[in-house]
Amino acid sequence: MQDTLLRFLIGGVVVSAFAAFGDMVKPKSFAGLFGAAPSVALATLGLTIAHEGKLYAATEACSMIAGALAFLLYAVCTMYFMMRFRARALIVTATLIPLWLAAALFFGMIGL
Repeated sequence: MQDTLLRFLIGGVVVSAFAAFGDMVKPKSFAGLFGAAPSVALATLGLTIAHEGKLYAATEACSMIAGALAFLLYAVCTMYFMMRFRARALIVTATLIPLWLAAALFFGMIGL
């Protein structure tokens, strides 16, 4: 319970900081980009370092990087197919989810 409250507080502070930073950046659409994911990742890494140590946290950070790279590949491929073939968003995004999973597994296995 205490970990959950601490994660909530750290996440809230960091979300607020990233949101304030996002408000200063142009265009304003970047505000959402800096909102949730970085703050949750930082809060999780901080708690992981406190409870499990730096080596375990480094492994978790590598997993986060692998997931981010996999999502980037997924997003680029989704954008390409939607723009190139004028396909519907629901069809393209649902069809390419296995690509995201495969990329995450691949990047995780090679140690990124």
